[in-house]
Amino acid sequence: MPGTSPFRGRPAMRNRTIRTTILAASVLCLCGFTIVWDSEKTADESAAAAATDETRMAAYAEEAWEPKVMPEIASHVVPLTDLRAAIASDPDAAGEQYGFPRDGETSPWNFAVSGEGKIVDAKLKSRAAKLQVDTDGDGKGDVTVQLGPIIRGTALRDAMPFIVFTDFRDQIEFAKLANALNAVAHSRLTLPEGDVVGQTARFEGVIALKGDAQSVELVPTQLQIGE
Repeated sequence: MPGTSPFRGRPAMRNRTIRTTILAASVLCLCGFTIVWDSEKTADESAAAAATDETRMAAYAEEAWEPKVMPEIASHVVPLTDLRAAIASDPDAAGEQYGFPRDGETSPWNFAVSGEGKIVDAKLKSRAAKLQVDTDGDGKGDVTVQLGPIIRGTALRDAMPFIVFTDFRDQIEFAKLANALNAVAHSRLTLPEGDVVGQTARFEGVIALKGDAQSVELVPTQLQIGE
């Protein structure tokens, strides 16, 4: 048709071609990626994200108790009377012979001990419940058996050679692990009822060396009370 340009209509065609090319390129780019929506997170991942220091350390302590903690104690346990005699002779030699490995010379020795004696005092209604046990027959308590649920100290954690500070995030998390292990120790005890003064206590557990070990504070891992 006279006056009609042979290129009329081609700009629109070019625009459609460009849009098609961009769309195809976008599809190709997306092919290399996987979109994961929040709703696709596993239950374990969601639980891990929501876990607090307390819950994580509690789970760690519970899982380690039977396969790791108790075998370590069984392999190191020494009668308290024997330990006292060894410490009186040479504390460092006693530590090398009976103690758990320690983290440097300034750290106290920790020991797994067993023994028995007469209960001379009992505070059972406190959240920091404890027994005073006379193991040497002088009528005075020389072993404080911590019953809990509040149990002081870090002896149980510090005694375990498989627990290394650098494996944990910081000092706060490490402290909560000590509390978690003490809590497991408490949960494994069958607590006495009624008046137990005058009865015999047979125990096994962990102490941190303070002085000559004539008076010690015990985190019990086993406890039996009876005549």
